[in-house]
Amino acid sequence: MTSSTPSIDLIRPLTGVVPALGKTVEASGAGFKDAMLQALQSTSDLQKESGRLTKDFQLEKSTASLEETMLAGVKSSISFQATLQVRNRVIQAYTDVMNMQV
Repeated sequence: MTSSTPSIDLIRPLTGVVPALGKTVEASGAGFKDAMLQALQSTSDLQKESGRLTKDFQLEKSTASLEETMLAGVKSSISFQATLQVRNRVIQAYTDVMNMQV
């Protein structure tokens, strides 16, 4: 029978996760801004691909199947909804910070 409690190795802090002192997140190149830009570009690419496949399917081109078109539409929809949720959370966090008493 296995224990449901996590191993002590799993809850210990990981070494090397925190950037070195004096080195900003922007200097390391892996910041929130870069992640957001990559996510927005990915969402845009998925929407363009979905639009292209939809157009090809409507024009009855042999390169687009119904399954592929529907799958691309669902992927782009999920990506867009995730982007909206992140935007809403960022706006809520900004509002919370602005309303803090100093």
